[in-house]
Amino acid sequence: MIPFGSVSQSSIATIDVDGRPFTVTVRTVHDGVEYVGRLWFADVAWDNSGIPDRGVFPGRTEDEVLVLANRLRPDELLHRYRRANAEKRRFHGLRQLTLEMLSKIRYLNQVAVSMRAGLLDREAAAQEMVMTEEQLVELVRQARLMAGIET
Repeated sequence: MIPFGSVSQSSIATIDVDGRPFTVTVRTVHDGVEYVGRLWFADVAWDNSGIPDRGVFPGRTEDEVLVLANRLRPDELLHRYRRANAEKRRFHGLRQLTLEMLSKIRYLNQVAVSMRAGLLDREAAAQEMVMTEEQLVELVRQARLMAGIET
């Protein structure tokens, strides 16, 4: 079981795209309600993390997400890759950083909501919120360095 807001990554396949191998992984996160997985496609020769598919796999557990992703046939993975590639962004590093920021903001909000609902200890939640805020500030600093760089 992955902690709320943390991301796990599982390799599910390698597909051939125009003679080049691409690894297919599922990145799964628990959003406070359910586990949500998204496919990522990366050329073995790439240094970056690849491009995400826009579709998601929801599940009550991380294993349910993996079962859904593993049901996809190679031709379905290829179609999803082509869809992701048609929509791909030129600035992958900045996009990944933006997704990480959004994840931290969602986590910050969930901690605050849980604290106000009395589900979390106020002091512990406040410390968690300060730590998350510091992580967000660091991500904003990195954004300046990533801006304009195509990857």
